[in-house]
Amino acid sequence: MSFVESVRRIPPQVLLRGSIVVALVTIALKTLAWWITGSVGLLSDAMESLVNLASAIFALLMVSIAARPADEDHPYGHHKAEYFSSAFEGLAIMVASIGIGWTAVQRLLHPQPLEQVGWGLALSVLSSAFNWALAWMMMRSGEHHRSMALEGDARHLMTDVWTSAGVVLGVGLVAFTGWNWLDPAVAIGVALNILREGASLMWKSSQGLMDNALEAEVMAEIEKTLREFQHPTIRFDHISSRRSGQRRFVDLHMHMPASWTLGRAAAVRASVEQALMSAVPGLRATIQLLPSDVEAHFDDQEDLK
Repeated sequence: MSFVESVRRIPPQVLLRGSIVVALVTIALKTLAWWITGSVGLLSDAMESLVNLASAIFALLMVSIAARPADEDHPYGHHKAEYFSSAFEGLAIMVASIGIGWTAVQRLLHPQPLEQVGWGLALSVLSSAFNWALAWMMMRSGEHHRSMALEGDARHLMTDVWTSAGVVLGVGLVAFTGWNWLDPAVAIGVALNILREGASLMWKSSQGLMDNALEAEVMAEIEKTLREFQHPTIRFDHISSRRSGQRRFVDLHMHMPASWTLGRAAAVRASVEQALMSAVPGLRATIQLLPSDVEAHFDDQEDLK
């Protein structure tokens, strides 16, 4: 097994625990960088790491809830809990951006010189290396496990990496040019960037909670599988789908001759369901059997009144 494949198979809970540890380390490094330099840009970077810590803790809680098996109160499982993690992270990012922006505006109005820039930049780069490595691992694992919480945390960490790169560039330019206003200007740019990222995460989580349809490439795979079973006596219609955390669901009607025995019809349906779930990992297929000359009209507007 390759290294990348090994990373993809790491359980989300393990990586989120690692995210908590890395967040604590980066908070210490970035706070020290701010303390020795007095840079408001580095302070904004440290504040975002506090958001990383809170988000990782909440994501771990939600992923643990999402992993619970279905029960009497939640017969379809707890998979949507991951969307709450993404929404919380987006909200936390947006709140942090407001705080960063306010601090930066105050420093822009009252610029101050920076001190010991070299040490501050070195600490910031080191913390960014930790975040980049963890974000890369979480993104690979998130794709494999279809974990919204893991993907959201990974995207946030990667945003943090680019944010730190911008801060390092800004602080370096301050040291080179002596233009102290560049430091708070960079911090304002950081605030706007993470505000955008927070809004994006909030939007994605809201779409997940509203039962979005499956991705186009997944639906194409479903339709390809159904074509393998199509026959002059068998047809499919009323195909609908939705996503719920790591789970994918598809419902459809399968029409077949009314003269078939129930056992024969059920056997064909079982074959179709198994083929669909084998073609699309994490899919749960529900197929309703109907005679060829019977049509369902549950979508008619008259029936919805």
